[in-house]
Amino acid sequence: MSTQTLATPTTPADRRTAVNIALWAVQILLAAFLLIASAAPKFAGQRDAVETFQQIGWGQWLRYLTGVCEAAGAIGLLIPRLATPAAIGLIGLMIGAVLTQLLVLAPAWALLPASYGVLFAIIAWYRRDGFRALVNRLRR
Repeated sequence: MSTQTLATPTTPADRRTAVNIALWAVQILLAAFLLIASAAPKFAGQRDAVETFQQIGWGQWLRYLTGVCEAAGAIGLLIPRLATPAAIGLIGLMIGAVLTQLLVLAPAWALLPASYGVLFAIIAWYRRDGFRALVNRLRR
């Protein structure tokens, strides 16, 4: 009788496959978070979202713009060739969120968007080949 053990990837192809699967899992979870927990409350006018953007002081138009950027970024994360530009755009959004937390809201909460920004940077880096293919296709 043979026992099966959990094998670790040993070849470069196995490692790439494992990284690809893990990255897709992260992208799907981030997209779900952005759509359900972040953009939807902004669109629905949830009290916390409205109050937060009142504290920021730029008006409620920024709440809608932020929600649109989050929703577009979430959708882009799920489309292979758009994952890199979506992640780059979301990095920009997270930079704005970090600055807003540090300068206006609660500085301790700046770590959360900073962490998301790191994840988006990892996604942008690992998905860059798909974006290159898209750019090359558009150049033809």
